[in-house]
Amino acid sequence: MKQTSSVPIPSFGNPDAIGHVTGRSLYLDDLPVMQETLSLLVLDAPVAHGKITRLDIQSAATIPGVVTILTAQDVPGENQIGGILPDEPLFAEGEVHFQGQPILLIVAETAEAAEAAKKAIVLEIDPLPVVTDPREAYAKGHLLSPSRTFKRGDPHAAFEKCAYIFSGIAENGGQEHLYLETQGAYAYPTESGGIKVHSSTQGPTAVQRTIARILGLPMNRIEVDVTRLGGGFGGKEDQASLWGALAALAAWKTGKSAKLVPHRMQDLRMTGKRHPYSSDYKIGLDTNLRILAYEATYYQNGGAAADLSPAILERTLFHATNSYAIPNVSATAHSCKTHLPPNTAFRGFGGPQGMFVIEAAIHHAATALGIPAFEIQEKNLVQDGYEMPYGQVLSDTKAIETWRNAREEFDLDHMLKDVEAFNNTHHYRKKGIAIMPICFGISFTNTMMNQARALVHVYSDGSVSVSTGAVEMGQGVNAKMIQVAAKTLGIHTKRIRLETTNTGRVANTSPSAASATADLNGKAVLDACKQIRTRILAVLAEMTGSGEVSIENDYIWVNQNVSGWSWEQLIKICHTKRTNLSAKGHYATPEIHFDKTREKGHPFAYHVYGTAITLAEVDCIRGTYEFDTVKIIHDGGNSMNHMVDIGQVEGGLIQGMGWMTMEEVVYDQQGKLRANALSTYKIPDIYAVPREIVVRFLDEAGPELALFKSKAVGEPPLMYGIGAYFAITNAITAFNPTTHLTYTAPMTPEKVLLALYSSSIP
Repeated sequence: MKQTSSVPIPSFGNPDAIGHVTGRSLYLDDLPVMQETLSLLVLDAPVAHGKITRLDIQSAATIPGVVTILTAQDVPGENQIGGILPDEPLFAEGEVHFQGQPILLIVAETAEAAEAAKKAIVLEIDPLPVVTDPREAYAKGHLLSPSRTFKRGDPHAAFEKCAYIFSGIAENGGQEHLYLETQGAYAYPTESGGIKVHSSTQGPTAVQRTIARILGLPMNRIEVDVTRLGGGFGGKEDQASLWGALAALAAWKTGKSAKLVPHRMQDLRMTGKRHPYSSDYKIGLDTNLRILAYEATYYQNGGAAADLSPAILERTLFHATNSYAIPNVSATAHSCKTHLPPNTAFRGFGGPQGMFVIEAAIHHAATALGIPAFEIQEKNLVQDGYEMPYGQVLSDTKAIETWRNAREEFDLDHMLKDVEAFNNTHHYRKKGIAIMPICFGISFTNTMMNQARALVHVYSDGSVSVSTGAVEMGQGVNAKMIQVAAKTLGIHTKRIRLETTNTGRVANTSPSAASATADLNGKAVLDACKQIRTRILAVLAEMTGSGEVSIENDYIWVNQNVSGWSWEQLIKICHTKRTNLSAKGHYATPEIHFDKTREKGHPFAYHVYGTAITLAEVDCIRGTYEFDTVKIIHDGGNSMNHMVDIGQVEGGLIQGMGWMTMEEVVYDQQGKLRANALSTYKIPDIYAVPREIVVRFLDEAGPELALFKSKAVGEPPLMYGIGAYFAITNAITAFNPTTHLTYTAPMTPEKVLLALYSSSIP
């Protein structure tokens, strides 16, 4: 039978595009609701830490329109939503541990009645001490999970041989996900004694599992359905479970449909962010600028419950050395328990925090030695055969290749001369340039999660239905799933419909996260479509008496010639012959493993590399800045959808730049969120993005473990944004060489202004 390996992947844009621009795309809050759907409102803790001494709901319960008020005592199963660790109750019991923690749920006929009831509730809380700093939490012994260390070589002995040693502190702030669509869920009872939930979640199975736990039901009684998300970025990987559980509980208790969609300020107050870190570093180099030893200690601010903090902490350790080959490394991370909302997944999943620290250490060393940081970076890039501190031996590395391509293709030497000339002729405006290499591992670091399934039906009229565990949230995964089915079956993309993500059709899904969604689910679709294709071709071969049959580009080929058969005719015959035109595909990433008892293994299917050059200009009177250009050489493999991948690179870059520059999550000492609205929390807009973004892909195929050799592209580009911080810093030092550098992100205009006129010299 003719193979399809040489057939190009069908070109296909975002299938949701028309719906988006015409307003027809359905999100959770757009779904038609049943008659008499109940309105839900959460009463959450107004303080970060305290004992509940009085909770009186009697008056509130008598308000017209109030159906019931649910507390921990009304949970039929277990009052617990913790995923990795069972340390987060659905409703607070006796004590509150962060501002925004749910205390009770008001179930009413209207939103107005629910609001009136909330005002009538009497809640008294005796305050207890509040801890918001991770170092203070660590000193008190308040940890969410055991501390972990990754080690390679003997750093202690290596430091004795170093010509230069530098140490310091690097701190990064949190980051609000600010998805366009807030959290939410819509639930209703089913006639089989179960609950169906429409959820705005990246992890349908996680929501299903949590609801089953809360209601004390088996998972097969809970059905979770997701059409699409208006953004997720990790914020709906674990934390969507809370909202799904609340809606399901209300539906279960009342026997009616119930809907819960928080307004923006409530969403901001109650949900966790990207983890802030406070970190210590120590770096040692020889006279040739080779990094001989590196030590880092990370104090992760996990918030009041574990959520995904242990896994995020692990990813920080995996990426502690970024793209650099360092023979002696010791990296230790502590997950610290504070009185903030449980912090959670965010694009990069702890990797950016680890990378920022090593880049700060290199920048510190370079500044002290009076050389540009890129001289140290370039001399220490990883190559094939290097064993990472976690034990994986690298192969097919692209770190040096992307670096050299960026230097040559974007003419870095000329850019540096232009910056020098500009700075020599402008006193109150300075430019800074920085290079940011990346090396990011692709796979869930929990090996068990690297699996996926897909269900494919070919109907008797030739139309095709594809169900996967992938959730579309703007990243274009739907387009790639349709491309996989079209290429494998040999048909036009217009014949294929992608179904909603539903736990009843595809069970035990991993969340759409870790940049692994397309790889895992696409390979499962590939498996299912291959099964069906094999059966169809067997029928065609029997009909024609030919052993050389194929389906390509919507044509039926026999003996290398286009036959007179149509796809519809062939499928009709297959159906008549009782051929199985349905298949379940399964994929589990091979080779990967990790032993946490040794902190060694092979956790990643492959790595993504890249190099970004960022050019910034600082107004040295106002402290404001602009970005002239960001130029990127990205290791995308054999991109199967160039426009989707370009969009991911550009979007990730800007989100990373926002984290490093302007997105400042501010809590006061009492654990109250001060950046609690779009007026006080700023993300990049059209005026904040670089004037120019250039993205070029390496013209090389990716590994076999990548879907059609097209490398994952969701998270790695975010780390390019770290270069924005150091480009600004270099502009500051061009104006004031004696400035007192502190590696504290984000680099807001206020911090820039202070740095421009500070001094490290008494």
